[in-house]
Amino acid sequence: MKKLSALITDFLEYLEIEKGRSQATVRNYDFYLKRFSAWAKNPVPARVDSNMIRAYRLWLNRYHDPKTRQQLSTKTQNYHLIALRGFLKFLARQDIQSLPAEKIELARQQMRQVDYIGGDDMERLLGAPLTSDAQKIIRLRDKAILETLFSTGLRVSELIKLTLKTVSLAKDEFMVRGKGGKLRLVLLSDSAKDAIRRYLDKRTDGEGALFISHDRAQKSKNRKRSASRALTPRSVQRIVEKHARAAGITKKITPHTLRHSRAADLISNGTDIRAIQAMLGHEFVTATREIYADATNKRLKNTHKIFHEKHKKLD
Repeated sequence: MKKLSALITDFLEYLEIEKGRSQATVRNYDFYLKRFSAWAKNPVPARVDSNMIRAYRLWLNRYHDPKTRQQLSTKTQNYHLIALRGFLKFLARQDIQSLPAEKIELARQQMRQVDYIGGDDMERLLGAPLTSDAQKIIRLRDKAILETLFSTGLRVSELIKLTLKTVSLAKDEFMVRGKGGKLRLVLLSDSAKDAIRRYLDKRTDGEGALFISHDRAQKSKNRKRSASRALTPRSVQRIVEKHARAAGITKKITPHTLRHSRAADLISNGTDIRAIQAMLGHEFVTATREIYADATNKRLKNTHKIFHEKHKKLD
């Protein structure tokens, strides 16, 4: 019978080839599972039982990083357990006797808090680029970036990979490849399409990326045709921060804030949570519910308030 270390290798290959998981995901699972195997002294799968898992959870909870002396957060401990559950499910599919994956429960976490903006703050943020003193093409680009982020709920890593070929302004939708290489459909609002169109009308370059750098210093530095002028995640971060300050928004705003804001906006307008899950590219609807529980609760309170006010008038 193979021991855990050999079976972990089989599992990682399965994740990469059959499941199509990203290299980053495979590396993370490799780290978490090899940590468990080393702690357990590389037993055969049949020796993994509830007592062993309980002891491992205590070890994770008491572990201190040798360099920082910091303990593992509950979230990080759960990542270890999630990887282990996935591995045990794989063993069950291979008819290899071990602890059933459902026997491993995750630690309770505090409800995740997310920042989002709306109303006047969002209007000022989306309008800020057109009032800046930058050259016109940069004003138009930044406006298009903010409108696209808010309209689609894209991650910044997904935004910078958009190309002129993948985004068709003749349609209200396009496909984007997200985490794990998964394709999903996202929708463009009329205001986002208009902003992108106005930006592209001013472009005279031959670049394939949808959003590029127009900095003169970078142009002279990257004279070669092969040099890409596509924006980096940090560049987009700076663009968002700059216009948030100009809009008078005091709290920290990131590209992800616009993603959260779009989801919260849809929830407040009664959009089904599964539609939001699909738009954001979350693997599980439970993750979407957890992240936006606060926005959902606010919507329910507002609905309850409106219901009672309406009935008061009828009375």
